[in-house]
Amino acid sequence: MQHDFTRTSPVFLLCGRRPTLISSRDRTPQNFAEALPPEMSVKIFSELDAESLCSASRTCKLWHHIIEENEQLWRRQCLPVRAVCQREVDSDRGDGLSWKVTLVRNYTRSRLKRDWLRGRYSHVRSADELIGRKMTPLDVETWGEILQAELDR
Repeated sequence: MQHDFTRTSPVFLLCGRRPTLISSRDRTPQNFAEALPPEMSVKIFSELDAESLCSASRTCKLWHHIIEENEQLWRRQCLPVRAVCQREVDSDRGDGLSWKVTLVRNYTRSRLKRDWLRGRYSHVRSADELIGRKMTPLDVETWGEILQAELDR
């Protein structure tokens, strides 16, 4: 089915403070998200990592809307975090938090916990050696996992 451009509805664009009426056939798309169906834009955005996805959402209102409204984009980013912080992620999701909020709440925690569990901090002799590293509070169960991993090494 071909699109009939002669029957295209007009689009209002704000130019400064004066609204101007132009036909959408006269307007050239400014980026891929304007030209593609939303599903294709989501597919493209799904190739980004969490940091890039957050940056992309600040690019323009259209990208922000596409990224913010798609829970599957954030779910995909949150699954690696869940691999490290399953209890925390499941708790947040059980409390009804969105995938994005769950990711934001647990991203730094998961990276820190992963580093502790891998033994990155096994030979730290004082708190001075941790200066400059991003730290976050960890709960009692997480410290139990970390201490068990240290004992197993």
